[in-house]
Amino acid sequence: MTEFIPPTLNSMLTATKYNVISFQECLSQNLRVMDMTACTLCMENNLPIIVFNMNKDGNLRRVVTGEKVGTLVRS
Repeated sequence: MTEFIPPTLNSMLTATKYNVISFQECLSQNLRVMDMTACTLCMENNLPIIVFNMNKDGNLRRVVTGEKVGTLVRS
């Protein structure tokens, strides 16, 4: 099991935003988008995910309605 390391203010300010990235790139670059086991399971089952800020008002609705919000992680 991997340990969750909360983001620091510095890491959030210097983070790179990707519109689309592959699971393999997430794993090889150790991007910590989600825990490695979950990332591997999604990759093996061809299950894309969208990583977005749930704390921003309206973002969940935007994702559900198909707007481009956050980062698409796919095989």
